[in-house]
Amino acid sequence: MFGVNYIVVGAVIAVIMFLWSAIKVMKEYERAVVFFLGRLVSDRGPGLVIIIPVLEKMVRISLRLITMDVPPQDIITLDNVSVKVNAVVYFRVMDPSKAVVEVEDFYYATSQLAQTTLRSVLGQAELDDLLSEREKINHQLQGILDTQTDPWGIKVTTVEIKHVDLPQEMQRSMAKQAEAERERRAKIIAAEGEYQAADKLAQAANIISVNPQALQLRYLQTLREIAVENNSTTIFPLPMDLIGAFMKMMDKVGDVDKDKE
Repeated sequence: MFGVNYIVVGAVIAVIMFLWSAIKVMKEYERAVVFFLGRLVSDRGPGLVIIIPVLEKMVRISLRLITMDVPPQDIITLDNVSVKVNAVVYFRVMDPSKAVVEVEDFYYATSQLAQTTLRSVLGQAELDDLLSEREKINHQLQGILDTQTDPWGIKVTTVEIKHVDLPQEMQRSMAKQAEAERERRAKIIAAEGEYQAADKLAQAANIISVNPQALQLRYLQTLREIAVENNSTTIFPLPMDLIGAFMKMMDKVGDVDKDKE
């Protein structure tokens, strides 16, 4: 009797273990690459996946976007400047079967390919281009990596250069260059301001030469401003033109009075 119970319990345990190893659940972002006796069958999922124990083997692959940090690479640019550059690569598995069959470890292979491509592409660029045209270089890197990883079922979506580490001597030289450039721009702006001021003064002089009364009005306006701003006594000379005009006006008034008499 006890022997029968042991057999039943053992059979139940065997069935449970069989079902445990046969039933797999794939999440929405996962696929199961299934091999039947070593031969690729297909990729299955998401949801419930049935695997025949012993006869079938499964490799779980994630389809989510993978962020891979490329370690700093020693690079000599086209103009013989030694720099260290690191980058970040964003890619995802598009064909799970190829990612398992065509390459042993797609993550490691993509990492090594990204490092060698980074050194190759940046070694053909000058330092100024590396600093000012990053978007163009990023697009070039992405195109090369995407083409070379396509047979593995990998899609490289983005490559971004994170940091360019320059030597101390080069940093000091670039700082001096930037300072000289700022001084040059400041001098140009000051010269343009002087030119515009001189041009406006020339225009004002032309207006005054045509209308002398404008100078007198400006003179009176200046006196008014001085009187408002300063409460102390101010002594100022009267221009001869103003005095002459005043004397002429007084002479005309005297002539009129004589005629009335």
